[in-house]
Amino acid sequence: SSQFVPSTPRRLLASSVPRAPTAAAPPLAMAGKSQELIQQLLQAEKEAEALIATAKKNRLAKLKQAKDKAEEDLKAFREEQEQKFQKEMGTKAAADPSAELKGATEEEIRLVKQDYETNKKRTVEYVVSKVLDVTTELTDTQKQALKMGRV
Repeated sequence: SSQFVPSTPRRLLASSVPRAPTAAAPPLAMAGKSQELIQQLLQAEKEAEALIATAKKNRLAKLKQAKDKAEEDLKAFREEQEQKFQKEMGTKAAADPSAELKGATEEEIRLVKQDYETNKKRTVEYVVSKVLDVTTELTDTQKQALKMGRV
């Protein structure tokens, strides 16, 4: 009867790991095999260190590249904002603030004169009516003061 043996990772792993020497193997062959395995480990270690060093260099290069890109973007943004600011300042500097103030003042003077002309006649009539509206009678308080000789 044939026996089914599944191909498991354990079995695959076991086939790739060197086996301990059997009693039949000479001690010199065993020492050579150990040296070979040590050399393989050292070589794998060197390759791993090289891989890590390369990854670190790549990471630093990417960080530097990202930093440079950010600085370029910031520089472009600053230049854009500076141009915008200079444009606004140029517009404000070109505008004559005294001319604007003069125009506003003239408009206010015109409005005051218009109000004067509109209300002049009525105001004069009111003042004249108050001047001419004099009562010829004394009030009770005035009469009492005269009687007491205070006035």
